[in-house]
Amino acid sequence: MVRKTKTTQPLTTAQQLGSLMKSARDIMRKDKGLSGDLDRLPMLTWVMFLKFLGDLEQIHEQEAIMAGKRFRSAIEPPYRWRDWGAKEDGITGDELIAFINNEEAIRPDGTEGPGLFAYLRSLQSSNGGNRRDVIAIVFKGVVNRMINGYLLRDIINKINGIHFNSSEEIHTLSHLYESMLKEMRDSAGDSGEFYTPRPVVRFMVEVIDPRLGETILDPACGTGGFLVETFNHLEKQCKTVQDRETLQTKSIFGGEAKPLPYLLVQMNLLLHGLESPQIDPLNSLRFPLREIGDKDRVDIILTNPPFGGEEERGILGNFPEDKQTGETALLFLQLIMRKLKRHPKPGRAGVVVPESVMGDIGVAQRIRQELVETYNLHTIVRLPRGVFEPYSDIQTNLLFFDCFGITKGIWFYQHEVPIERQSMRNPCYTRIYPLRYEELEPLLAWWENRKEIHAAWYVPKSEIVARGYSFDFRNPNRTETEYAVPTSIVSAIKRPLDRAFNSFAELVPKANSLEALLNDKGFRRALGTFLVRVRQGATVEPDRVYKQITVRLYGNGVVLRQMMLGRDIRTRPQFVAQAGQLIMSRIDARNGAFGLVPNELDGALVSQDFPLFEINTSVVEPGFLALLLRSDQFAEACKRASRGTTNRKRLKEDLFLTETVLIPPSDIQRTVVDLLGLMRSTVNEVLTAASAANEAIRALANYIFE
Repeated sequence: MVRKTKTTQPLTTAQQLGSLMKSARDIMRKDKGLSGDLDRLPMLTWVMFLKFLGDLEQIHEQEAIMAGKRFRSAIEPPYRWRDWGAKEDGITGDELIAFINNEEAIRPDGTEGPGLFAYLRSLQSSNGGNRRDVIAIVFKGVVNRMINGYLLRDIINKINGIHFNSSEEIHTLSHLYESMLKEMRDSAGDSGEFYTPRPVVRFMVEVIDPRLGETILDPACGTGGFLVETFNHLEKQCKTVQDRETLQTKSIFGGEAKPLPYLLVQMNLLLHGLESPQIDPLNSLRFPLREIGDKDRVDIILTNPPFGGEEERGILGNFPEDKQTGETALLFLQLIMRKLKRHPKPGRAGVVVPESVMGDIGVAQRIRQELVETYNLHTIVRLPRGVFEPYSDIQTNLLFFDCFGITKGIWFYQHEVPIERQSMRNPCYTRIYPLRYEELEPLLAWWENRKEIHAAWYVPKSEIVARGYSFDFRNPNRTETEYAVPTSIVSAIKRPLDRAFNSFAELVPKANSLEALLNDKGFRRALGTFLVRVRQGATVEPDRVYKQITVRLYGNGVVLRQMMLGRDIRTRPQFVAQAGQLIMSRIDARNGAFGLVPNELDGALVSQDFPLFEINTSVVEPGFLALLLRSDQFAEACKRASRGTTNRKRLKEDLFLTETVLIPPSDIQRTVVDLLGLMRSTVNEVLTAASAANEAIRALANYIFE
């Protein structure tokens, strides 16, 4: 952990830090070079990265002076943060953009020399330590996408208000940063990467239980979820200066080949207290398995390797001929097996794998056989669908194995969505109802005291071998679920009904005048009074990947259409869609092709066939607007505003904005939304309780007539 010096500046509170970060992001929204969180968070990260390094180097410089030692900075003048970033009235506008972007530029001290990024990319460790190599690697993959130097100066001044020499502020900022990472992951949509939910990460680290002095690796670390959780786990074990030195330099290792996640994991680990993250910036699969020896092995591997990717032919040559495959998860599984220590202390691993690994034949089957016959695969946790929403609905499993002998049998544990969080139509986790850590507490309790229960069962090795080394075993105890007694079920059904009755008694009188209001012409409003047409043009770069969205018919919402390189986007011009905007299809608006842009598609591109509208929420409540978009009156307005022949009708925006709809006052809008929300939640609770009752009755009947 970095030794923090006291700052003479007043500490920034959590609320102020949150406000500061929000202000910075709001400023970035004004820059035409950025579109969505996929651009904004990396931009914010590299600025924070340089401010963090500036503060860190000043701490080390002060310590060196006090110790009478010579200090050599990793970043030299005039490229240090204090030379160009810390001065509120420092370089700005085009001069700032040129200093950052250009190969040669006028530097803050008035001299000519390499631009900031050009200098940072040229750093080498021979001139000042390993940190220089890390900085060079980070900035090889960084691009400044902001084009307005005055806005960029505003961002820099905001970040300059963060004190990275304060443990308290860094702790608060680390939580803010994690929330921003989640937003960026959500906005990534179908990016081909699955980010591991925090409850799964926390559970895996807790049961593997890394100990100080062990080496821990995540060879596909992404933004560092496993490494951060492991660092926090080990930090609690530190008692001495030597312990902290071990944690900082000899414990945590990662691999991440993509430039953006590499930058993000560096910042994530720095913010959580790891002073010099040791992250390999190249493909972890690049080494032939046969060349990985004892010196390359580690005590623990915790990872969620990429699923379904494809590797180049040269990478496949690093694996045995009979185990070469296009499934990246299987390649990583072989690497993990090879990288675990066998002596003096056997290593252990926890790995997330897709459902296909469990039962596929061919290469997958041969790898499973090696895992059973050479390693001790002791536990498989089967997760339900939806755990990885919104990144994927693929079903996943957690494999836990070690090098303590060979497999004698496997314990399986089937985690299910708690019945109170299920609906009859969707018994899985969703983006709205994600997995929560406390729902894994029964699994944690079972882990320490293993026995066969309704969720857990044991399969001996002989049965696994007889099934061709398949791991695709279903729960044989599924019908033995422990059900509530009938009286509690009756209570469970009665409780939401009583609560709903009391609430309706309070809400309904407020809505009695609703019908009269809706029929009153005075409450008809033109759509143009709360919808404003926007056209934020996009500058499409040929080598950049963009999200393109479309709108489904009949109210089925806004979805990702495809990911495309800029050079492949033929339709021009393109426009930037922002979260919360109303988007419509000119061709199919009359058929219900309209909806609100969700957060995960913020910054996506659309053609001029999809007009976008900002919403004035002072006129229409967001919840009421969602109801309005599903109403007959809005559908009719779209039909009336569409002109042309039967097969070539198009929405005319000018006509559309003059169409009128019934909009009651805000208090009535909120009442309507509250009533419908109450009805929906009541129905879901009753259906859930009724489903439990049905299962209990069936189980009772089976017991009686067995």
